Amino acid sequence: MSSKRKMALVAFLQAQNCTNFPASWRHPASQLDFMTADYYRRLGATLESGKFHLAFFDDRLAMPDIFAGDFRDTVKEGIRAVKLDPMICATTLGMATEHLGVGVTYSTTYYEPYHVARIFSTLDHMTGGRAAWNVVTSLNASEAANFGREIVDHDLRYDKAEEFLEIVQGHWRSWDDDALVLDRETGTFANADRVRRLNFTGDYYSSRGPFTIPRSPQGEPVLIQAGQSGRGQQFAAKWGDLVFVIYPNLAIGRKQYSAFKEALSTSGRDPNSVRVAPAVYAIVGETKAQAEDKRAELDALAKPIDGLVLLSEVLNFDFAAKGYDEAFTSEEMDGISGIQAFRDRVVAMSGRSNPSPRDFVEFTNRGRLAEFPVFVGDPRTIADEMEDWFGSACDGFVLAGTHTPGAYDDFVRLVVPELQRRGLFRTEYEGKTLRENLGLSKSPRVIR
Repeated sequence: MSSKRKMALVAFLQAQNCTNFPASWRHPASQLDFMTADYYRRLGATLESGKFHLAFFDDRLAMPDIFAGDFRDTVKEGIRAVKLDPMICATTLGMATEHLGVGVTYSTTYYEPYHVARIFSTLDHMTGGRAAWNVVTSLNASEAANFGREIVDHDLRYDKAEEFLEIVQGHWRSWDDDALVLDRETGTFANADRVRRLNFTGDYYSSRGPFTIPRSPQGEPVLIQAGQSGRGQQFAAKWGDLVFVIYPNLAIGRKQYSAFKEALSTSGRDPNSVRVAPAVYAIVGETKAQAEDKRAELDALAKPIDGLVLLSEVLNFDFAAKGYDEAFTSEEMDGISGIQAFRDRVVAMSGRSNPSPRDFVEFTNRGRLAEFPVFVGDPRTIADEMEDWFGSACDGFVLAGTHTPGAYDDFVRLVVPELQRRGLFRTEYEGKTLRENLGLSKSPRVIR
């Protein structure tokens, strides 16, 4: 195999009734057995045959019900209405594969650090060192209500998440790699001098230990982070091994990728030690015309209600309360407590500090394929676009499915061989663990 650096490929999965594209369930080729183990086993088999690095499950802890203060549109239209526990679905997928990494989204706001440390360490062992944790702080009042809590301020969520990560990684690192002895002759199970209590006490959390799980084959799970707001980006630069981003186009992607890599260097981290991967859709056909026909069919499935429901969810603001062309007040803009990167993108791209709901719909494309860059064409055309992005705007891609399993079947069958032919993507897995396959060190980083 060529020594040329290879791109990372990540599948953006959902343990729900649709993909990231909420209209996907309406596609005639979508398989609707999303509440069965076979659904996830099939996806895993497809992705592993295509040598994907990771299958990563997104999650929210509530049904989208902020739009008009009701859930009826969500349920009627199937707008991410069914949400299974992604940890169970990911484990099912992991048990059906041997090399594919398995990532799960878990909130630092509604779970406890010790629980998260233990469940992900267990997943890491059960998969032979292939686990990843997508760290989120959660974002809306519906999630808070489901847990009987009040929503936490945006910056405070990150303050608490800093301590949360210190505890989780502290527990993961409280057993040395050689702590287990397993010597029946001497009766020594483990070297007690190689195991430590954490004894962490912070402003928001405390946790004593000792942790009950030794180190995994890859040391500890890979950390995925998706922060793109100012505070979120700082968090990602400090903790992330794989940083998931949303770039509206290549020009902005190159600018933000360069700035983030520079921020990593400034903070003392090796920029090459962190993989940056933007979300994209790929619609591939045997010919360009066939791919364009597929795109038109998919676009026709989307409904305006999809975007309004999902904008309300992600920004924690009821878009039904505003006229479509009524400008948000400065107070309303400041009060948006969801994913602030969405708000900031709309302000930047519209040139308006007080945009309207129409601006949010048009500049985020929430609920539509155009929410992410869309690569459309025959295998060579799509590989050309990916090659343009790779190295200058990203280190790989998070591939969202237009529908399942067809979108991934087509990509693996048609695009992966072309990427391999160009030396941009591997032909075999490099190792057994996710860290080995991503080119990440097993040794723990020093947290500054």
